[in-house]
Amino acid sequence: MDRQLIGIDHLIIGVRDLEAARARYARLGFNSTPRGRHVGWGTANYCIMFEQDYLELLGIVDPAQFTNDLDRFLERREGLLGIVVGSRDAEATRAAWAEAGTELDAVKALGRLLESEDGPIELRFRNVMPGRAATGGVGLFACQHLTPEPMRRPAWLLHPNGARGIRSCTIATTDTGPVVEAMVRLFGSSTVTDTDNVVAVHTGHGVILIAPPEDTELMHPLVDTTAIGAEPVLAALTLGVADPDRTAAFLKLQGVPFRRSPTGEVLVPPVEAHGVALEFTAA
Repeated sequence: MDRQLIGIDHLIIGVRDLEAARARYARLGFNSTPRGRHVGWGTANYCIMFEQDYLELLGIVDPAQFTNDLDRFLERREGLLGIVVGSRDAEATRAAWAEAGTELDAVKALGRLLESEDGPIELRFRNVMPGRAATGGVGLFACQHLTPEPMRRPAWLLHPNGARGIRSCTIATTDTGPVVEAMVRLFGSSTVTDTDNVVAVHTGHGVILIAPPEDTELMHPLVDTTAIGAEPVLAALTLGVADPDRTAAFLKLQGVPFRRSPTGEVLVPPVEAHGVALEFTAA
């Protein structure tokens, strides 16, 4: 079955103050696009673009409009709230997921107006959005970009911290079984490998790790796992960088607290990244 998936497209980071988040991530060494406003919704974003993927800082700018439950998420916390995988063909992805036993609505169109000196630029997408029950409780959907070219201007891809792209994200839960079963349906059994208690889903670009709290803590020592239960939590994000020493030097210059792991990764605590346990490793 050809799911037409091309791997992790972007990760969504929910934030309570969008402008403050943009400034905080700039302090961490990330350039971002101009602000984008979702057409017909009460949400907007800044995107941190890489060559093949990106991070989306997502906030509410009009609480009277549709927020796609972002308001409920932000009542609890800030941080990683969703994994978006890229699709070459949204209809084909939907058909394959349905054949694998995933309950789905029709493909949904979404637009975003990107602010520009020359006026707004319309970006268009087609999304396949399974319900939480079909994803094992993980926020995950597929996205086909219809207008990819305006999103990647050369200046937006260069980051002072040397970041190059997403390497992995980690889902923590005390009950990994339902999440693993969902990932098998969504990505195929051949993409899933099990090592002790940690399961890796090789999406085609980027890896999704699924782990119980104790293994999450071993892999990501700055993650607070004390409150993690059966509900899956996107606990950590690992980015590839050109040179971790350069990343560490930049963060030190900015006065950002961080730690170095025994193998050289640069670890930034969640309090410095709007709830995200952020790790930089050699690409």
